[in-house]
Amino acid sequence: PLWMHYVASKGGVIAMTRVMARELGVDGINVNALAPGFTLTEASKAAIEDAENYGVARGAIHRAAYPDDMVGACLWLVSPLSDFVTGQTVIVDGGRQFI
Repeated sequence: PLWMHYVASKGGVIAMTRVMARELGVDGINVNALAPGFTLTEASKAAIEDAENYGVARGAIHRAAYPDDMVGACLWLVSPLSDFVTGQTVIVDGGRQFI
């Protein structure tokens, strides 16, 4: 409850990513989105009690996510290794989404 604004904004980013990929692909521009799961930051620690353990048991990787966990996916997306990837949302959440 009370998360509609947050969920709607995420859906908007996914839709925008797909549309921009379609529109800019003709110019050789790839557009992708990174969707991190709950990430342990100073802000999340201040907002959520016991943030270090929030949702950890739901993931395939049983630990909290940190900002540095997003770096590998970002580096891949900006590298030539992902040159034929566009319009995608890459979920980096330690396997929480599919569980």
